[in-house]
Amino acid sequence: MSDRTTAVPNDLNAFWMPFTANRQFKKNPRMFVAAKDMHYTTANGRQVLDGTAGLWCCNAGHARPKITEAVSKQVGELDYAPAFQMGHPKAFELANRLIDIAPEGMEHVFYTNSGSESVETALKLALAYHRARGEGSRTRLIGRERGYHGVNFGGISVGGIVKNRMHFGSLLTGVDHLPHTHDLEHNAFTRGRPTYGAHLADELERICALHDPSTIAAVIVEPLAGSTGVLIPPIDYLARLRKICDKHGILLIFDEVITGFGRLGKPFAAQRFDVLPDMITTAKGLTNGVIPMGAVLTTGAIHDAFMDGPENMIELFHGYTYSGNPVASAAGLATLETYREEGLLERAAEMASYWEDAAHSLKGLPHVIDIRNLGLIAGIELEPIEGHPTKRAFEAFLRCYDKGVLIRTTGDIIALSPPLIIEKHHIDELFGTLADVLKDLP
Repeated sequence: MSDRTTAVPNDLNAFWMPFTANRQFKKNPRMFVAAKDMHYTTANGRQVLDGTAGLWCCNAGHARPKITEAVSKQVGELDYAPAFQMGHPKAFELANRLIDIAPEGMEHVFYTNSGSESVETALKLALAYHRARGEGSRTRLIGRERGYHGVNFGGISVGGIVKNRMHFGSLLTGVDHLPHTHDLEHNAFTRGRPTYGAHLADELERICALHDPSTIAAVIVEPLAGSTGVLIPPIDYLARLRKICDKHGILLIFDEVITGFGRLGKPFAAQRFDVLPDMITTAKGLTNGVIPMGAVLTTGAIHDAFMDGPENMIELFHGYTYSGNPVASAAGLATLETYREEGLLERAAEMASYWEDAAHSLKGLPHVIDIRNLGLIAGIELEPIEGHPTKRAFEAFLRCYDKGVLIRTTGDIIALSPPLIIEKHHIDELFGTLADVLKDLP
């Protein structure tokens, strides 16, 4: 039954929805009209348990009072300030608070409005950094198969999800890709980090030999790949990437748009895996999804390479109208305070064991060919219906929604990433409902 009331517009045609089967949706729309803590409310008044933190972003849950109050107050106090050649206090204060929780060595913050823009910014910084140091030959960018780095041209160029790339021309030139780490033969049903696959990092040496490392500016990877279906990094894989990058003078960028802000039990995945990149891209959990905002964290070396020449000259010709927006900055500060007060940046570590057991309880159910987990993330991979890829997982999504649980699917993989305020009874409901659905899937 459609979630339709008089509160729902009677014409859905004008809005071209992103990453959505528009025709299917508009025939039978699923509408949320409110949210609080762990639940959404549909247009016909049903409660739906949020198993995805919105889109990996509402880490503190929904409608949190401190964030709501901060945004409301800021709109009435200072709604907008120019981002070029002017500033406002909260942008600087938020940058300081971000550096306080960031991995040691991260010293500067460049604001964006989304994860896609954070990736574009990091890629541009990498290219400009080498040029500023007299190594302008370093123009190549290395991504990874099945990588997701947003939807702008730089992001889809270094990204490796076929459907995100195939319709948009030749993309950026000079881009190459590492192989992904997904290996069902060796790693199916691993709890936590797989032991097999670290050697795949050595493919970077092959790429260096092919192109010559003096032409490579940066490598960008998700420390844990989310949108492609929860791919957990093998033990020692990221450390080996770091070592090879250091050997050849290549920058390493961690895309932490999903893993940032407590998802893996530390503020950032770089801390969880004890590997320090040169830049970290963030968004989503930075403002708890309340207002669009992203940020690129950089080492001092990246920043300082640009601080040359006359002091009155602009050092970097890059930025956005809404970089460090006052209302977004207020939301970010209140979000970080909420995380701190409630211990949410560490809570995934506390809940991880219970979450892991619940996820792996699905092993043996019909069509389940793999289960992957780390922190408060899980991926349940389903065997595709022959000739109908994605159909089985999407049917699971629809049935879970009808039973009051929101999951996310990517291909034939179910991806779960709940708000960090989740309790054990929510975990039981989430995986219990999913188990019931999987038992009855065709």
